[in-house]
Amino acid sequence: MTFWEILSYTDLLLFIIVAATVLYLAVFAVASLFYHHSETPKARNMNRFIILIPAYKNGSGAEKTVMSALGQTYPQRLFDITVISDHLDEVNNFRLAQQPVTLLTPNFEKSSRAKSLQLAINNLPQFKIYDVAIILNAGNIVEPDFLERMNDAYESAGTKVIQAHRLSQNRDTAPARLSATFEEINNSIFRRGHIALGLSAASAGSAMAFDFNWFKKNIMTVDTMYDDKDLEIRLLRQHIYIDYFEDILVFEEKKRSAEDFNRQRKLWMISQFTNLLRNIIYLPGAIFAKNYNLADKILQWLLIPRLLLMGIIILMSLIMPFIYFTLALKWWALFAIVLLIFALATPNYLVDEKWDKTFYMIPIIFLCSLFSKTMIGKRLKPYANQKL
Repeated sequence: MTFWEILSYTDLLLFIIVAATVLYLAVFAVASLFYHHSETPKARNMNRFIILIPAYKNGSGAEKTVMSALGQTYPQRLFDITVISDHLDEVNNFRLAQQPVTLLTPNFEKSSRAKSLQLAINNLPQFKIYDVAIILNAGNIVEPDFLERMNDAYESAGTKVIQAHRLSQNRDTAPARLSATFEEINNSIFRRGHIALGLSAASAGSAMAFDFNWFKKNIMTVDTMYDDKDLEIRLLRQHIYIDYFEDILVFEEKKRSAEDFNRQRKLWMISQFTNLLRNIIYLPGAIFAKNYNLADKILQWLLIPRLLLMGIIILMSLIMPFIYFTLALKWWALFAIVLLIFALATPNYLVDEKWDKTFYMIPIIFLCSLFSKTMIGKRLKPYANQKL
């Protein structure tokens, strides 16, 4: 086999793998345009909520979350708040202790969100009965009618878990704006698009409401660093549908620097790969049992992460013209399709005068991550972190 044949076959194989991911994204991006969630009726029953806020080295974020959670229009006698302060400093702990919340201050040798949530469940008063557990990350900000909307949604959904709409509260730097855009693209493709086609929405890990008894039983046996994905797989294996309510808003502060942006996505890629290895054994059984929600989730983990996807397409589009021009044409076409998919999946409020500039920053942020320890990365860093 000649060098050109090896090059051609390698290029074709990589293109097929990338194109399969693009096709998956395209199907659900188009489906998201037909998403419709009817107006949620007012609930007749008022559930009792426990709001759990695991906070790891994010004291200011935890305080903001607590203050927004305390400002609810929902009757205060019907909800409690537990903050798990994992390695927060004394000043933040003192401030949190002044609020009408339960404050737990563990000193885990090896911290994890699962351990924090398990500690919270074990320390709940035995005489109190809860109907719904809500998970908020430190830094999440909720609106005053958040619990009212959650109560209405939980009663009308008819399922044990619902996912609220997470969106960014800051878009002041290129990485933050790009992160906000990717968050909404995920909402469109993995939540609205899936609901539109009758599939379960993807879990975001926070801004979620669980049936309390189900959550209590299952969180206590989670022993991984990826508790959100572990719980999601358990839900899908038990044929429990995850509903999504776009009108229940939870605001989240996005990473402002390229270093934090890339570090977060590296952790997500590791999580995706780890969860794929742990759960791919369930794929054949899910297909034969017609558990399409479980099969779809495992297929999601087989997809190429979005930032890496863009990096591969851009890299191949730039390199192939210098090697064999005609091989580059399909990569250019795929790049145009990906941009169209992202445009379809992006809400109108993000499409403003900074939209084009945001996507121009993708190659710079990607290269900044790729060459972070070199002179190239140091030169690109000021551009990647610039304010928009």
